[in-house]
Amino acid sequence: MRIDWINATALLLYHALAALALLPWFFSWTGAVLAVLGTYVFGTLGINLCYHRLLTHRGLVCPKWLEHTLAILGVCCFQDTPARWVAVHRRHHEYSDEPQDPHSPLVSFLWAHLQWIYVENRELNRLGIYDRYAKDILRDRFYVALERGNTWVLVIVASWIVFFVGGAALGFATGETPAEALQTGASVLVWGVFLRTVAVWHITWSINSVTHLSGYRNYGTADFSRNNVLIGLISNGEGWHNNHHADPRSARHGHRAWEIDVTWMTVRLLESLGLATGVVRPAPKIVASAGQAAEVVGAARLQNADG
Repeated sequence: MRIDWINATALLLYHALAALALLPWFFSWTGAVLAVLGTYVFGTLGINLCYHRLLTHRGLVCPKWLEHTLAILGVCCFQDTPARWVAVHRRHHEYSDEPQDPHSPLVSFLWAHLQWIYVENRELNRLGIYDRYAKDILRDRFYVALERGNTWVLVIVASWIVFFVGGAALGFATGETPAEALQTGASVLVWGVFLRTVAVWHITWSINSVTHLSGYRNYGTADFSRNNVLIGLISNGEGWHNNHHADPRSARHGHRAWEIDVTWMTVRLLESLGLATGVVRPAPKIVASAGQAAEVVGAARLQNADG
């Protein structure tokens, strides 16, 4: 097992910087509020809506200016470029819970959650996986530009500066001394960037790990995908993962009344404003089959795996 030290270092650094939030010196209510709001603005809009439902599965269409704006929010979550994210996720759907799956929990929970990120996998080299899974994304020069010269990393660094300077400027504007304003800037950076990013990481990674191990199934998909209530709620809808695997193109993941899907609510809002078109809804035959023999295929695969 060879370690990808660039990814491993980034993971360790962000977790260490996020841990600074435990120190009273780095606390501010402004930072805490930004951390909470950021899980929606960056995680839900950037990753759930843009990277996942819009770019990967083409469950809706947005004007390019809006799509690109949402993609920048996704980039700020430090989950790789849009093209790379899309390619890995499309491969996951093609080989879900099979040996070729990039992050199957059949290897281990830790592997599915984060180990696959910092262990080298030559099958996921950029050129090969892009050619097979992300050609459509890279027809857009905007996404090509993010790939060149690690431009996407510069976007992330720029976000650090914006949060720090913005926090410090707010401190000055509200009458704080220079030292106090710098402290406010530091708190906004730690809470609004590093802690928020780590929180969104673990929410996203839980889709790969928890929702392929624990929960209930509405549909008998040919994999181990599950709907997990806790992950469904904290991820703003991504945790209704069995529903998603049953109908991947659908922009709506919550199929039953209690399966709250905030990302879908956001899509519906954009649609009502004319900012989302071609919105794909769950196929009627899929919804009608909910609960009918939901465990049959999955149980067969479990039996085969045990055998």
